[in-house]
Amino acid sequence: MANLRPRFLQPLLASALLSSVTPALALQTIEARDGVSVEASIALKEATRIKVDGANITEVFGNIHSSNCGGAAAVNRDTGPSLAAINPAGEIFLECDKDKGEIYVKPVSAGAKPVNLFISTAKSTYTLILKRVDMPADTIVLKDRVLQQAARLEHSGGTSPSHVRSLKQMLTAMASDRVGADVLVEEVNRPVQLWTETRFTMLRRYESRGLIGEKYLLTNISNEPMMLAEQEFDREQGDVLGVSIESHNLRPGESTNVFVLRQRN
Repeated sequence: MANLRPRFLQPLLASALLSSVTPALALQTIEARDGVSVEASIALKEATRIKVDGANITEVFGNIHSSNCGGAAAVNRDTGPSLAAINPAGEIFLECDKDKGEIYVKPVSAGAKPVNLFISTAKSTYTLILKRVDMPADTIVLKDRVLQQAARLEHSGGTSPSHVRSLKQMLTAMASDRVGADVLVEEVNRPVQLWTETRFTMLRRYESRGLIGEKYLLTNISNEPMMLAEQEFDREQGDVLGVSIESHNLRPGESTNVFVLRQRN
């Protein structure tokens, strides 16, 4: 993988990639989560910029043809850590911008097979399934609501740093289903009365030394689109410390996970 160090680009590759970034005409905003595969489109003949909202990309793993990243920021799936030589079987060109924590990718050739990339930040790793499409240069923005909610908790007033870390750790564990030995998990699967337009089910309950976490599945059973906000789940009791919603917009029949963190009394 590569340390995103700013280096001079190879002239031909630079002209093929960076010259096509400026006139980008579209933006793909993708809801992403650690360990969950998401799909996006990359331009066939132009460069596609990829960034993570609120975090810097530190490592990229995949079948890379060549890269300017150097160091340890890009790992070739087939040839290992060294990207000094071109990988003839590689599927994608990779360029790194360390200052911005972003990458630029361009397929080596056309093809129906998607390009698979694993992109890591300091806290998460995202699995991308990239379809090659004949379209203009584009930008892909990965939005991780779990990390965003954790950041909001961190910047909320009156909370000690150690308590903020506990909130972030519990929220991440709930969203990724990877909990430590110090967290007790109870399978609940109990319907909860919320709104007539929804079906709301508590799936699991998590309990640590000072926190209680609840994972819900909310389904829009109405015939109209539904918009959700975290504040709507913080009305019954005063012990709610944080709420995270994976998808804020639901079409009829669609579902989303809702995570609620409470103070353990």
